[in-house]
Amino acid sequence: MTRAAIGTRTDPIERAFDPDRDFPAMVELIGDVNRFDEVPYFPNVAGLEVDWAPAPTFDPLRDLRLIFDDDLLVAAGGHNWRERDGKVIHTIELWVRPAARRHGLGTRLLAWAEARAREAVATGHGGPRELPHLLSMGTSTAIAAALAFAETHGYSPVRYSFGMRRDLSQPIPDVPLPEGLEIRPVTPDQHRRIWDADVEAFRDHWEAAVRNEADFVQHYRHPEVDTSLWQVAWDGDEVAGSVMNGIYVDENRELGVDLGWLDHVSVRRPWRGRGLAGALIARSLVILRDRGMTEAALGVDAENPTGALGLYERYGFRVRETWVKLRKPL
Repeated sequence: MTRAAIGTRTDPIERAFDPDRDFPAMVELIGDVNRFDEVPYFPNVAGLEVDWAPAPTFDPLRDLRLIFDDDLLVAAGGHNWRERDGKVIHTIELWVRPAARRHGLGTRLLAWAEARAREAVATGHGGPRELPHLLSMGTSTAIAAALAFAETHGYSPVRYSFGMRRDLSQPIPDVPLPEGLEIRPVTPDQHRRIWDADVEAFRDHWEAAVRNEADFVQHYRHPEVDTSLWQVAWDGDEVAGSVMNGIYVDENRELGVDLGWLDHVSVRRPWRGRGLAGALIARSLVILRDRGMTEAALGVDAENPTGALGLYERYGFRVRETWVKLRKPL
């Protein structure tokens, strides 16, 4: 399909998402978009089915819109919301195939998503009405067209974050755990305590999301969650901190890498300042290397209040990409 073909054979068909048939097409669309834009995220069908399960903050039947050119899915848009730090953030995601760009499909889907956000608030499905509501988009700062598109539609940058990488062939320091703490293998009966500790630790971060029961269920249902990779430090019956590591096989195959992720690095307040985060990071790097990974990756808020950026740099991570969140009032 060529760019000139869009909209010349038939008018594009717009419709709601159908979970019984559209997941494979969405995975293919996201892959095509991210491959072109050099965004290192390639979901598979099983994972996306869990990520997009109906939840209080997201209903795929209402919150996704698809555009087809004949039988080919050429663009899609999504909306979800979260209560964060006394306000409600309505996040909009857009995917438009490279060959279908500059034909107004992104603008069309953005208008739909903004209207969907307003409708959600009006009908009581979009978060507490008494709080301020903001529209939000995110992109890599390297994608100039996406930045220009957001700013053209009234969105302004509000916060930056970094994607970081670490070469696992480089020496990994041997960092002892603080006295009195121990690492234990994760068992299902510990899932709730590990989850609650992570949520508590992240409350100190910028705009920490208010989590719900659906988040907990979804997290442990994800087919690519491997708790044998996790490093969880205990102080008696209390979780002091954890690193939830992950290896995403299909994504690595698409990217041609052997990459392991430190997805969540968290230490609860009473155990901070004792070297626990460094010990958990070092152990995480070792286990990822021992599982055959050659690189480790993580994401970090550029203004993290706990000094995470400097910590990760001390353990050999270097910034690879910069991401920006852009906002405007609903």
